[in-house]
This record gives sequence, structure tokens and C-alpha cells, in this order.
Amino acid sequence: MIKPTLLVLAAGIGSRYGGLKQIDPVGPTSEIIIDYSIYDAIRAGFGKVVFVIRKDIEETFRECIGSRFEAKMETEYVFQEIDKLPSGFKVPECRQKPWGTGHAILMAKDLVKEPFAVINADDFYGRCGYELLAKELSKTKTGTVAEYYMVGFKIKNTLSEFGFVARGVCKTDSNGYLVEVVERTKIEKTDGGAKFTDENSKIINLNGNEIASMNMWGFTPSLFKHLEKHFVDFLEKNIGNLKAEFFIPTVVGELVKTKEAQVKVLQSGDQWFGVTYREDKPVVIENIRKLINSGAYPEKL
Repeated sequence: MIKPTLLVLAAGIGSRYGGLKQIDPVGPTSEIIIDYSIYDAIRAGFGKVVFVIRKDIEETFRECIGSRFEAKMETEYVFQEIDKLPSGFKVPECRQKPWGTGHAILMAKDLVKEPFAVINADDFYGRCGYELLAKELSKTKTGTVAEYYMVGFKIKNTLSEFGFVARGVCKTDSNGYLVEVVERTKIEKTDGGAKFTDENSKIINLNGNEIASMNMWGFTPSLFKHLEKHFVDFLEKNIGNLKAEFFIPTVVGELVKTKEAQVKVLQSGDQWFGVTYREDKPVVIENIRKLINSGAYPEKL
């Protein structure tokens, strides 16, 4: 059985929180969301964690976050910098925005040689998703068509009480394989489920059981060759667009369309937590307390 690796996208965490030392605890003994993610990954059977960070936050990140896990499992770091581009490309003078999640994952190509999962550093996914991914990724599979995975959450389990959220709404075939992911940027909770406003300002009602992508993926190392090719294509078309980003769902969607990969959607019944709005934090703390009281997590990790 192969022990998969957990790839944690954390390059943007400093800017989002205003500095690593300002990451707010959500657990009863100062745990942050990453603590629960790593705890779930270890008990699911992951053997290594790789953090994708920026070089300028390395020292602080290792001290404040990485040091929490280095004694628990093998821990590695790779760096996402905007000047890490393929030969022949140069960063536009005014470019400040990172190149996106696809670029972040590509940074790990020389370090990750085993099947791996991808998560966001600041999202709480719950135990189920890690167990589903570890089970599938630990099986050695070969074939002309790559077999990847996406953990899907019911949309009603991913919404904020305090405003709009953006979600990738998924369509699957009769066998549970991903057909497409459509990004919806204005989804909000309703009494009967959810609703979103489309590009024509039309309100579309949802029942809440639709499957959403929350950037929790399972891949084999074959992904890296696809990322390299698609990133070059992306840069050729977008190098002058200072806000364009190379997103992993876009690449996955293209691979599905061209039948170079198939993506099995693994459905999690867990609640996703995230602090989209300032008001979300007390809700996250309360929900984690409920999970601790139910026995899902210990009082102290």
C-alpha cells in the first residue's frame, strides 16, 4: 500500500490573514484549522505533508505552523514565486498577483513522486474527505487515461450565514465521474437550500444537495506533465493580463474534456468550514466544539 502525500496550498496565507502571527485559533487549546487537517490526514494514512509557501514567509511559517507537524510526520516545503516561469517567459513589470493554484501545485513536481491530495491551508474539510482520498490514492493504478479524484461537498454544507460565496458547482455522469465544474460567484443560503445569481442577473434556486468543489483533490504525479503543458499555453495567452490566474479546476476540466483524465467524485457528508467573513469565526469555533463533544476530535491535538 502506497502512503499518499498531502500537498497544502499556503502561499497566500500571510496576505489573507495580515501576517502569520495573526492566524486566529479556532480550537480550545489554540488549534488553527491546519492542525485539524493534518490530524485527519495522519489518521487517514497520509505519510508526508508538503507545504507550498512563499520564500519570504518561510522562517515565520516554519516557526508558527510547520514546527507543529515536523515531529508527527515527514514535512517538506516548496516555494511559489511569481518569477518561477518556464524558459522564454518573463514576469511583466507590474505583475504582483500569484499565478494561481495550478502554478502552486506545479511547484511541487520535483518533490512529490507519489499519489497526492491537494487542500487549501485555511479550509476545514472534515475527516471523511481524507479517508476517501487516502483509500483511493493508496491503490496503484496504471492506464492510458489518468485517474484523479475530487472530494465533493453538498452545497448546503459549504455556505456562510453572512453573505455570498463562490463555489464550483459540479456535474457528474451516471457513474459518478466529473463532467464539468461551473464556477458560481454569488451563492447564498436560503431557507429551502440555496440560490445564485447568474451572469445575466437571473436568480436560480438550488435544493442544497448539489455537489460543490472545495479544492480538495487527489492526483497522481502524471498531473505535473499536464500542468507544465497547460501553464505554457496559459502564459502564451495571458502573460500580459496582470490579474489572470492559472487555476487547477480549469486544467482538470480541460483534461476531462480531452479524455486525458477521468475524475471520480468522492462525496463527503461532512460540513466544510471556512472564515469567508469576519462573522464566520464564532460559527467555526462553535462547530469544532460540537465535533469535539461528539468524540470526533480530542480536546487537545
